Amino acid sequence: MRGGAWLVIARCPAALASAVQAAHHRKVSTSRLLRDSFAPVLDFVYPPRCPACGGGVGEQGGLCAACWEDLSIPSEPCCVSCQRPFASTEPGEGASCAVCLATPPLHDGIAAGTLYTDTARKLVLAYKHGRRIALAPLLARLIAARLPPAMGNRVIVPVPLHRRRIWQRGFNQAALLGRQLHQLGHGPLCVDALVRNRPTPPLGGLGKKARARTLSGAIALRPARAGMIADADVILVDDVLTSGATSTACVRALKRGGARSVIIACFARVLDEARDARRTDSTR
Repeated sequence: MRGGAWLVIARCPAALASAVQAAHHRKVSTSRLLRDSFAPVLDFVYPPRCPACGGGVGEQGGLCAACWEDLSIPSEPCCVSCQRPFASTEPGEGASCAVCLATPPLHDGIAAGTLYTDTARKLVLAYKHGRRIALAPLLARLIAARLPPAMGNRVIVPVPLHRRRIWQRGFNQAALLGRQLHQLGHGPLCVDALVRNRPTPPLGGLGKKARARTLSGAIALRPARAGMIADADVILVDDVLTSGATSTACVRALKRGGARSVIIACFARVLDEARDARRTDSTR
């Protein structure tokens, strides 16, 4: 909390004490109490801004109307496997696109919060490279809206980063999204189920075979977590799904470990990789 807000809080200790006591009887956490009680103060001192365009919004962490409109939520009719929209308005139920028919994917479906639009790109860059990790709840809510209700033996697994990348960035963006999905009731989180054995160069500009060679053996299931993955329905979480090379390597490792099914859950889905290659960050 910033200095101006603390100054306001310091001037009303009686109100704070009363609110804390009331929260104790209601079993409300102190951190939540402070957030809810002083949200109007923070909004006054630091007016809410849209994280994508910087325009004014009604509450902290929300998007403005224009940026909401720019998001492209995947909708029917689309491929049952990859969510690629169909040109036809009346495809058969459970139909797959030509790409998935030609090369059936290893995964069991994709749940994307939005397609990769300009607004989605700005949010991803702010979240991952701008280190605005406070965006994680917003991005996760959009992902959660596309997931089926938690059933059976579901486990949430984030796409792993190599330890060198974590040291550089300070966090794993997929793991933060996974934690939010766990808090939203979509199953237990196994944050270290997968391990990245070695660093890999950016995949942008590489062909399909070159990507596969680059990732060969780079991602594996951690033996200590094999029992949690066996016979589980895994939600594999990432921020952006581009070519699918990294997620395919993850799915392969999970299914070799006995996962019953793997659904890829991401905030943004790139459908036309050739068009978006220059705009998409391919570094993990």
